[in-house]
Amino acid sequence: MSESKTIVLTKELVARPSITPNDAGCQEIISARLLKLGFSIDSMVFADTTNLWASHGTGAPHFVFAGHTDVVPPGDLSLWRCDPFTPTVIDGNLYGRGVADMKGGIAAMLVAVEEFIKDNPQHSGTISFLITSDEEGPAHNGTKKVLEQLQARNIQIDWCLVGEPGSQNNLADTLKLGARGSLTGSVVFTGKQGHVGYPHKANNPIHATLNTLHNLTALKWDEPNNGFPASSLQITNLQAGVGAENVIPETLSCQFNIRFAPSTTPTQLKDSIVSVLNSQALPFNIDWRQGGEPFLSKQGQLTAACAKAVQEILQHTPEVSNVGGTSDARFIVKTGCETVEIGLLSTTIHAINEHVACKDLDKLTEIYLQILKKLML
Repeated sequence: MSESKTIVLTKELVARPSITPNDAGCQEIISARLLKLGFSIDSMVFADTTNLWASHGTGAPHFVFAGHTDVVPPGDLSLWRCDPFTPTVIDGNLYGRGVADMKGGIAAMLVAVEEFIKDNPQHSGTISFLITSDEEGPAHNGTKKVLEQLQARNIQIDWCLVGEPGSQNNLADTLKLGARGSLTGSVVFTGKQGHVGYPHKANNPIHATLNTLHNLTALKWDEPNNGFPASSLQITNLQAGVGAENVIPETLSCQFNIRFAPSTTPTQLKDSIVSVLNSQALPFNIDWRQGGEPFLSKQGQLTAACAKAVQEILQHTPEVSNVGGTSDARFIVKTGCETVEIGLLSTTIHAINEHVACKDLDKLTEIYLQILKKLML
């Protein structure tokens, strides 16, 4: 049985070991196919990052497909069912690093556009691609920089579909319009080092802060709203000890991360956390690092078109939900365009044996094609 165009292209992209920020030639493959369709191609290289801006047609409305060719490292190769950069179909699933996040999504976008332009070469408005190799990394020289260039050229975007794998349990069961912000705190508690046989002469910072750390995890700032889960704190690292089993440590280092909804501010988070830390007796120092800001796109024609396309292709209505991590949509939404994330299942992204169902790749292509028909004809 022959494989679909989407599966063949996904394999071709996955075979390129594009560990962030290395594109490994993926965008050359994409550009070559877009050139055949009559797209104008603009490769923008900033420092170690390769970006692609490609456009077809003129004027409004302006529809953009956005995504990334970079992937995270594969981890322990011995745990994979196949080489992570040798895409392999096993029991109807395509395995390989980046197949879900998000080379499968890019392949579905491209094949959908090929089909659409073949049937509608004189479509209304403009269809563009914004592809970067710096989404999984610091994201300094990728989508953010491209958008700065587009702004300088007075290029306006009306709708942007980001093909991130945000589906939760079934393909396209989720439309993501926003993401929570990220705030990291790193705190060091100082006790008193000593011999475990003389605990009364020491002050163990682990023992002294256990209740406080638990209280941090129990903090509540808000309730679920507008598709956002409640803001929450997770302890991500704890470190203490000098490497000897009979020494009470002097210090305990704790790192935690808070994912917060737009209804809560970093100042509110910091104030409540410091209040909890002040309730315990040990001296401490805390440093903060602000990650991505929370964002929420407006809802309009793109959101409606996505929902209708999913209903028509898969016979279910997707839920608007802003769970999970952030993406380059946080930069795109600032331009004022309507931005929606819809893509493959998130079940195995960044995991050993990352894989997607081959049938999902083909159905996602149909969904993307249907969205184009609803908006660009």
